Amino acid sequence: MSPQITPIADTAQDLELSERILAPDGSRVSNPRLDPFVSDVDAEQLRSLLRDMVILRRIDAEGVALQRQGQLGLWAPCQGQEATQIGTARAIAKDDFVFPSYRETGVIYARGAEPGDYVRMWRGEEGAAYDPAALGVAPLQIIIGAQTLHAVGYALGIQHDGADEVAVTYFGDGATSQGDVNEAMIFAASYQAPVVFVCQNNHWAISEPVAVQSQYPIAGRAPGFGIPSVRVDGNDVLACMAAMRWALDHARSGKGPAYIEAVTYRMGPHTTADDPTRYRDQDELESWRRRDPIARLEAHLRATGDLTDEDLAETQAAADVIASEMRAACLNMVTRPPLAVFDGVYADPHTGLERQRDEYAAYLATFEGEV
Repeated sequence: MSPQITPIADTAQDLELSERILAPDGSRVSNPRLDPFVSDVDAEQLRSLLRDMVILRRIDAEGVALQRQGQLGLWAPCQGQEATQIGTARAIAKDDFVFPSYRETGVIYARGAEPGDYVRMWRGEEGAAYDPAALGVAPLQIIIGAQTLHAVGYALGIQHDGADEVAVTYFGDGATSQGDVNEAMIFAASYQAPVVFVCQNNHWAISEPVAVQSQYPIAGRAPGFGIPSVRVDGNDVLACMAAMRWALDHARSGKGPAYIEAVTYRMGPHTTADDPTRYRDQDELESWRRRDPIARLEAHLRATGDLTDEDLAETQAAADVIASEMRAACLNMVTRPPLAVFDGVYADPHTGLERQRDEYAAYLATFEGEV
């Protein structure tokens, strides 16, 4: 039987500190509100979560390397945010649908992405990096905050169909200043849509610190819309999983939307086009390095005697294999012919599209013979 579902945090006092289950040194702390939602998580599952985070960090490092080597146009690193992404994504049901931003590499990994799916869009080969229907994940969204509107619209469709599903949307702290996010929350609350909002507060909206745009914990905004919220330590994978299980249960049971603010930190640049040394203090970076989500879970498992050097070596080897497959998929991609951009736009032939295709073909023909 699921534990009783109650709003985890909806007052100013609740939001002053982030909820956690694992302290930065890996020790377990009692949390009466979150503990019931992860009471089934045993050592084997914790090792699996650690494996996921190690693999995600390796995928992320490979993405950065591929971009630096000229194989990708851009890459949005997620180093430091592994616990938020893996902890929440592993709680999502297969039939639920996710609406991510551009940084949710860990979410698409947890949903079953293939090696090429991580790089296809960043290489400019396709508008969507993967088959959304196969993963249950909408295409990565570049427009800041727009995916929250899509998630609420999808959730209203779930509600109309009477389906046992939830829409989940991810966004950063910077997106909370966008009108789209606030409008999405208004619609979600007004119609009690089954949607979960996940704000990854990584402290930086490109070069803008979160303290400038939010004078109060971001999760404190949600109750003003009538949406219960929780503010968790985003570097604690167990707390993130517990928060998502609470939020999903809340939305799935017909009680409307829920909101999670996961307080984490973006250890790398905003994207590979960014230089964070121009605006970020090195001491701040080092203070967050001491709260590393992978080191935290590793310390916990070692302290309980549930992790060996052999376990870690096997996990790292598996991560290297996936990174190698990702690199091979990237380097072996074959760019589609230019006219293929018109394929799949409509299910049936469309005269207007055919005319545009002919015009574009004529334009391309003007370049024939040029080197």
